[in-house]
Amino acid sequence: RYTSLKGLKQLMGISDLLLIAVGLSMDAFAVAVSCGLVLCFIKLRPTLRIAGSFGLFQGIMPLIGFAIANTFSDKFAAVDHWIAFGLLSFVGGKMLWEAIKGEEELPADPSRWDNVLVMAVATSIDALAVGASFALRPHKGIFALSYGYLLASAVIASITFSICAAGFVIGCRFGNKFGKKAEIIGGLVLIGIGIKILLEDLILS
Repeated sequence: RYTSLKGLKQLMGISDLLLIAVGLSMDAFAVAVSCGLVLCFIKLRPTLRIAGSFGLFQGIMPLIGFAIANTFSDKFAAVDHWIAFGLLSFVGGKMLWEAIKGEEELPADPSRWDNVLVMAVATSIDALAVGASFALRPHKGIFALSYGYLLASAVIASITFSICAAGFVIGCRFGNKFGKKAEIIGGLVLIGIGIKILLEDLILS
């Protein structure tokens, strides 16, 4: 995985950075699709809120990871998958609960700021580890530039935003076909992504 510290053994060029950005955005893409499944309608505001938040956090986290790499990277790498699992399971479980409670209740809204922020943090935790690995790379290629780390983060943020916006639209298209069941599907997808992140790190570690 590009999101693993072990997977970044070679200095990256721009092509490697693009691949890393796409790899980091895959979990966020899946979550964006599940959000679209639940909302079932395409509007600019929720699209920008979800895709923008996911992209912003994916861009900020590498910078934070880079800043604290020498002190906390190894310790954080040991628990990042548990944090992602807990956050995604929390939001997914809440969506399931709200969907099952009853017909008179308002449907779960994954585009609410509280839900969006939790999901954005959960799907960007791997980017923190990647940013920590950046600090261990020689200052060559992209990182030879004075603004290299900012450029890398901007590329990751932009690609994540674009992919998540597309994922949200795709989810909305299919959500119209599933109706009420889409809320349950969306919650299960979030929990499933959390389990996937947890198992991948436990098995590969």
